[in-house]
Amino acid sequence: MTEFKYTVKETDRELSIKELLSRNFGFSGRFMTKLKQNRLIFLNGENMPGWVTPEPGDVITVTTPDETSDFPPEDIPVSVVYEDNDLLVINKQPGVVVHPTKGKPYHTMANGIMKKMLDEGESYKIRFVNRLDMNTSGLLIVAKNSHAQDNLTKQMKSDHIQKKYKAIVDGVIAEDSGTIDLPLGRPDPDEVERWVLPVEDGGYPSVTHYRVLERYPAHTLVELQLETGRTHQIRVHLSYCGHPIIGDHLYCNGDPFEYRRIHGDPRPPLDGTKGPRMETNPEIVSPYIDRQALHAFSLTFTHPVTGEILHLEAPLPEDMEKAIEKIR
Repeated sequence: MTEFKYTVKETDRELSIKELLSRNFGFSGRFMTKLKQNRLIFLNGENMPGWVTPEPGDVITVTTPDETSDFPPEDIPVSVVYEDNDLLVINKQPGVVVHPTKGKPYHTMANGIMKKMLDEGESYKIRFVNRLDMNTSGLLIVAKNSHAQDNLTKQMKSDHIQKKYKAIVDGVIAEDSGTIDLPLGRPDPDEVERWVLPVEDGGYPSVTHYRVLERYPAHTLVELQLETGRTHQIRVHLSYCGHPIIGDHLYCNGDPFEYRRIHGDPRPPLDGTKGPRMETNPEIVSPYIDRQALHAFSLTFTHPVTGEILHLEAPLPEDMEKAIEKIR
């Protein structure tokens, strides 16, 4: 539970409690409604509706409502990078889905975080601010209350959250840095894959900046910064440019739709029925690593309550370190 406190100033005359909370803490209308419903707004220690106009020197106090999630707790490791009353930032391991879905209802990070929360005697609703693919490792933000979620979502939409990744790709990238500006879309609505698609055909503007960190005989370690955050954006952009991420079973052959047309598709079916996928388990497509070598290593954003600039990093995971040793 987080407490917000504000002392009314002389210049605040004629402003209501609701207006002062919105101005000073950036509370959304939805969050204000929750505060009202739960009677969590106090003026000088006394419960008070938001329309009341306080006097200079009065103290407004707000506490966030008690909430919890109902995911079944599971013993899944949770590597904490940062935590306080409003936020939890973890370093997600590869091979674990972030949030339960119809096809993956259990064994997710949400289940692991639920166990952590119960073990530590905490109670909050698990709200993921960003997402990572199952086989992408790295930093994941969880908001512990709706105010933190609203604030961080606004930062995300206005590109005020800086996200950086590291990837090992096939081939040697000649340029030290550059920008990939290509719209992405879903050519086949029945398939999960994305590809470069003109805006007029349903593609969305997508921009990825890259910087070479290290070159090897036949591979490159790159740093990537997202300007937009489309599904599979980094994976598709790099593959389209001829440098697919090693271990990426979806995009290792370039355009997955063209590859399927020419060769059929040896990947396992998405739901057991669709597509010309013929074999059962050839998802390991690299001799160096058994998943896409992509890691979300850096996040920079403004704390939704304190206003502090947070810069968080997660080290390269062991499987990517070992892949680099083999590649060298």
